[in-house]
Order: sequence, then structure tokens, then C-alpha cells
Amino acid sequence: MIIILINKKWKLKYFRPGEKNDLEIASPKTLDRFWMSADVPGDVHSTLIEHKVIDDPFYGHNDQKCQWIEDQDWWYRTTFEYKDELAADERLDLIFAGLDTFADVYLNGLKIGSTNNMFISHTFDVTKEIVDGKNTLAVKFEPVSEHTIHNLEMWGNYGKERPWARKAQMNFGWDWGPRLVTAGIWKEVKLIKAKKAVINSVYAKTLSITDNTAEIEIDLEIDNFTKSEDLKIKASFTGDEKVYELEKTLMKDKANFKLKVENPKLWWTNDLGEPFLYELKVELFSENKKLDSYQKEFGIRTVEVEQKNKKGEDVFTFVLNGVKLFAKGANWIPVHNFFASVEDSRYQSLVSLAREANMNMLRVWGGGIYEKDVFYEECNKNGILVWQDFMFACAVYPDYNKNFMENVKNEIESVVKRLRNETCLAIWCGNNENHWIHEKKYSMGEVDYRFYGEKIYDELMPEMLSELDPDRLYWPSSPYGGNDHNDPDVGDQHNWQVWHGLIEPRKFGEEVKEDFSVEGVSFKNFKKDRANFVSEFGMHASANKYTLSDNIPEGKYYWGSDEMDYRNKDVHHEKGILLMEGYTGRPENIDQYLNYSMLTQAVGLQCGIEHYRRRRPKTSGTLFWQLNDSWPGTSWSVIDYYLLPKAAYYYAKKFYHPFLLSINHDRESNIEFWLTNDFREMIEAQISFEILDFEGSQIYEEEFMIKIDGTDSKLIKSYQEKEVLHGKLASEAVIRLRSADNLTPDKLYYLRDNKNLEFPECSLKIEVDKLNNSLKVSSDKHARLVKLEIPQAGIVFSDNYFDLIAGEEKEIKVKHLKGEKIKIDDLTVSSMNSKIFSCK
Repeated sequence: MIIILINKKWKLKYFRPGEKNDLEIASPKTLDRFWMSADVPGDVHSTLIEHKVIDDPFYGHNDQKCQWIEDQDWWYRTTFEYKDELAADERLDLIFAGLDTFADVYLNGLKIGSTNNMFISHTFDVTKEIVDGKNTLAVKFEPVSEHTIHNLEMWGNYGKERPWARKAQMNFGWDWGPRLVTAGIWKEVKLIKAKKAVINSVYAKTLSITDNTAEIEIDLEIDNFTKSEDLKIKASFTGDEKVYELEKTLMKDKANFKLKVENPKLWWTNDLGEPFLYELKVELFSENKKLDSYQKEFGIRTVEVEQKNKKGEDVFTFVLNGVKLFAKGANWIPVHNFFASVEDSRYQSLVSLAREANMNMLRVWGGGIYEKDVFYEECNKNGILVWQDFMFACAVYPDYNKNFMENVKNEIESVVKRLRNETCLAIWCGNNENHWIHEKKYSMGEVDYRFYGEKIYDELMPEMLSELDPDRLYWPSSPYGGNDHNDPDVGDQHNWQVWHGLIEPRKFGEEVKEDFSVEGVSFKNFKKDRANFVSEFGMHASANKYTLSDNIPEGKYYWGSDEMDYRNKDVHHEKGILLMEGYTGRPENIDQYLNYSMLTQAVGLQCGIEHYRRRRPKTSGTLFWQLNDSWPGTSWSVIDYYLLPKAAYYYAKKFYHPFLLSINHDRESNIEFWLTNDFREMIEAQISFEILDFEGSQIYEEEFMIKIDGTDSKLIKSYQEKEVLHGKLASEAVIRLRSADNLTPDKLYYLRDNKNLEFPECSLKIEVDKLNNSLKVSSDKHARLVKLEIPQAGIVFSDNYFDLIAGEEKEIKVKHLKGEKIKIDDLTVSSMNSKIFSCK
């Protein structure tokens, strides 16, 4: 097999629809010397930015000035040389790994095919169309509206045209990002010269695991386009200094074989063990000449989802290699609005940050894309499971249309075959919120038609997955299960009482109620939730100062400006204000807004997640909304667009730690001291409960020697406020939980909301080691929300947005995600109750 990449010397130009004849533009005779050079993989927007045709769409309101782009025809052209002679048993395939979306493909002036799905690769047999020497390849992208305007309107948030288009649904705007409808050759292009046969697909799965042996099954599909009878397969499985091999003669276009691995090293999530990966290699031969090969890192593991416990109760628990897992993670959205322009390093950085925050699961949300290979590879390496949505979100879809359904069928087959060998892949999910939304709208009388799309999720997907990937759970939607698809007692749940004010639970047919009050949207409502598995919940926080100020026009970076408001794409902007009002009070300026929103998000997520973790084993997972951003806006993310973590990210490193010390307390109620152990092993440790005042003096302390089984949670002790405060005011005290030998990070808790705490003014002392990119911070009084800032994208601290006990010192390391030189001289340090310290 010979592979020729066709990723160079592409050019781009736009025409008004109908302006010129397509064959004229596609013709090899067309002069394109004045066309723009274009990167492939790439997209139209990124090319226009590079050539300064448009300004950065993320700056100010510039995205509004780019809307004309989606209404044009966009043409890509390139030429390439081909000089090999073709034998009778050879074939040439032109493969586009990704075309976004409605495209016509021309080779040497001849139309060789059309596409209508950005999520899958497209292969064209060009054996007859290729010429010896110079070849001209052209691709025309038509406006989405040209293919949807004549169709029946389908309901969907953010545009009624989008349900017809099999492209990223967030292109049309969402409640965390702008409308930027992309087009382009967004993945690589290659020409493959194949001889006799090629490998169509490989399906590897772990059949069984015992103490001494694991059995691996491999299914193989071959495209034997010459009907050759002398094909052989060689397979190897390598790892832990061992190699397992077999060889087999192929009698048909399909083959099945098994490998037994002795004393296997299993793949675990990062909290349960090592994510060990073997190397699987499959080679296709004819007459001792290699025709094709497949290579993949593969982990030996089993994943199941327990839906009934031994008592017969409904649960939703992932079981990895026989061990019940508490899923700790977040929702993942596309890392950029322009998918093609993203470097692999951005994926590597984000997945690494998730791992460092002790996450063991990420949910690929159904309004974006089936992610690039690098994402799944990084999850495999970092011991992070993936909940994979199919790309259907917040809409009804035309399942009555034959052509649409055929398109979806091709998409499912292509995506499943591409991803089913990813060790990290734990579950397939049919859509995001479609079942739940339709039932609510039907109950409210907003719609009177059937649930369009159900034939996809309830018929087509389960039928196809039973053939393509039968051992992995298929879940029709998220949320799903019970009497109301958002039933906390069955399946998974999205808790949007906090932030959106939804009053839950409800039952099918009941009125949908909302409470937009300080109490109605408060994060304290998490403690009422009895859900088995919470796959969405969260609240806004501002992006970091540098991320915002770098993308807002001069003079507009202040609290209440139209540009600050534009960064927030959610409706009812008052929700964030209500949340802050309940915990920190309303902000009066931009600095307060940054601090208050970040602190409210951090403490709010901590409140919810620690509640859910204390409920283990009844609650078995939390995937908060959301990990990342696709543009520099205000959203639910804990890492902003510039890859600068917010306060909630640093809190997550502690509240997602496998060995968790936590406090459950509401105003004037008992103070409960809890311990949660997500490790497999029983832990014996010395832990302490301590109360101090804001001057650093100890009010109360008690130490415990504890034992806790693996994957367990239990109450250690309950206190009354009066017995531990010894006359001190609750508004002037802090609880500290500690473990000996630094088994888990120290945890600090307050007995009152932040707005009711009486912090003294403190003085921070900073020592900076510029040579080693580290610093030491101390304070004479208790310091609330110590914030370290360097105006540079990709800066991560070992800890940030932390509190300091009076008289104590903390050492912090600083790193850059891409290894760039750190602008340490620009460091500033502040807290909510101190002045700003600057290194300059």
C-alpha cells in the first residue's frame, strides 16, 4: 500500500451561489493564481483570518461581522502529481477524512461525488479518473441553507435549520458560544494505492478476565476487491515484555480469532490503578508481501453498567474489571469553534489537566463533534473513561425522511467502527436531552406531534449497535429513565434546578415549574438531590482577567459593559447574579465580579459533588457541566479558552481526590465529618478535625485513627456548633480537615456564607524564585481566595485560589502547558481581603 498525503498547496476562493458555472471553476484550465493559499486540514474562517480578510471573530462583536461567510459557495483547489503505473490488481482510493459539510468533489474537472456529513470519512475510487502527471482536485462547499431551506422546519434550540444538517450543532450558536457556521476540508486528504485487498475494519474486545488469563477476540473485515485467494493475516499483541502472535489464512472477507494473554496487566482508571496499554497489530499479506496493516494501543479491561443492586434498587454504576467505580469528571465540548485549526497539544493539555484534577470520566457532549483521535488516545493513556454521545442535541430530527435516515445510518456505522477499539470508551448515548425536552414541551402543550428522532435513538441505534458493538452499553439519551426522563431514581439525571431554577423531580405529564429566586437557583439545592448518576450540573464563572481583557475592546472592560454582557451567551443573565447574591453578595465592579463568580462556582460545585460522593454507593457518578470553552466567554467551564484554570478547577483537584475528607453542614445544623475512599484498597490513616479563628489560633481539635474499606463512604463524627466553637462566632471561624502523611490535601470549610464572614484585612508576603518558577506565600491573618495571576495563556499553578491560615506558608510551582518561558516578572498576588502584590 502506498499513501500520498494531499494536504499541501491548496487554494481557496468564494463565489455567490449561482455566480459561476461549477464545471468552469473545477476545470484544470481555471487560473487560480490570485486565490488565497489555504491550510488543509483547515476551515474557511481560519484561512480568512490568516489573510486578514476578516478580523478575529472572538474579539469584541466581530463574530457578527462574519455571518456573511455561511451564505457563500467556498471552493478549494489544489494540484498533485501522480506517476505510478497501475497493475490490474491495484486500485486508487481518494479519501477525505472530513468534509464540512455539503460538498461536491471534482477530479480533473469531473464530478466524482457529493457529501452531506462532516462526521465521517468519504472514499472515492479514482482508478479511472486519475491521470499520469498533474492532477487537479477541487472541492465546492455550499451553504447549509441551500440544503435545508426547502425542508420542513424542525424544532431546535439555536436554529430550525440545524436538525437537517449532519454537522456540529453548536456551529449555529449555543448558550456558551457564538454562531459561526464553518465550512472546509477539516481533516486530512490522502490518495491510497491498494493492491488486491485492504483491511476495512478491526474490532478488538476483551472477552473474559481471570486471575491468570485474559481472552481477547478480534473480528476482521477485508475488502478483497480482486477476489484473491492467497490472503493471510498476522496478528500480534505486545506488552509487559511479552509478545503473543498468530497467523491465519483468510477463506472469506471476514475473520475471527482469539488470543489468550497470560497474567495480563489490566487497564484501570487513574484512581483505581495503572491504565496499562498493549499494542495490537494486524497485518494483511499476499505471497509474503504486506498489503495493509492496522495498529492500535489496546487496554485489557471490562466495563459494565449495573442498573440494579443486590437489593433490587435502581442504580447506575459503572463497573470496571469487576470494581464499582464512582465516575468523577466533567462534560467536554469542542475545544475551539474552528475544529480544524486545533493543535494536538491543546487536546493533550486539556486531558492532562483533567487527569491532574483527579477526573476519571469525560462526557463527549452531543452538540459538538465525534472527537479527533488524539482525544481518545490521551484518555486511554491517562486512565479516563469516555461517555460518548451521538451528535444529536436539543432538537427533534426528521426520522421520517428516507435520505436523512440513510445518512444517519452511514454515520453510526462509520463512527462506531472508528471508535469501538478505544479502551476509554465506556458507553454510547443516543442524544443530549432530546427525550426529556420533547416530553416537557408535550406536557406544556407547546407541541402536539410525536417525538421526531425516536426512530433513530429507540430503533436504529440499538439495532445497529447490537451488531457493531454489542458488549458496550447503549443508553438512548441523557438524561434518561424512570417516570420522567430526568427521574433522579432511575438512570442518569441533569440537575438544572441549580442555575436554571427547574423544580425537580416531576413526572410525565406534570407541569414544568421554575423558581428564579435566590433560593430557587442556589447551589444548596444540590443537597436535596438523590440522583443515581448526575451527568450535567453546574454554574457560570467569569473567564480569567487576561482572557477577557485580551478580547474586549479598549475602554469596554468593566462590569456592566455591553462587551462584558456579550461574553455571556446564556439567556436570563440574572441567574448568575442571583447565585452570587446568595453566597458572596452582588458584585459592584469587575474585580469583584471575577472573584465572586469564581468563588461561587467553586464552592457550589464542591457543595454538590461532595454531597453526591458522600451518598456512595447509591449515587455513583458526577459529570459537571463543563470542563472547557470553545471561545473566550463567560460560561460553566472550569478552564477558560486561554487554558487558564478558574478557581473551580483548583477546587476540583481536592473535591475529586480519591480519598476525600468533607463536611456536611447547613446554618446552625450539626457539623458532619465524612470520609470517602474511591481507591480499591482499604485505608488506615490518622485524620484530624480542627477549628481555628482568623488570627490563626486553635479553637478546637480532635484526631482519629480510622479504617475505611475501598470504594466506601462513611460518617466519622457529628458535632454541634456550640460544642466546638467555645463561644467564638461562626462568622469568624474556619474548619480544617487534615490527614497525616499528606494522604489527601487539607480542606477548609466555613460555617456561614461568604457574605456573612468577618475577615480581617491581611498582609500577604511573597517570595519568588524566578530560576525555578516557584513562589512562597504567607499571610499575617487569614487570607480568603489567594489569587495568583500571570497575563499569559497556558499558565497553570500547582494550586491557586486557595485560602491561607494566618501565619502559615504555602509553596507554589508554576508551569506553562507548552513549555514556553513563563513571564514570572508579571506575576500578581492578591486575596479578597488584601491588597494586590506585584513582582514588578
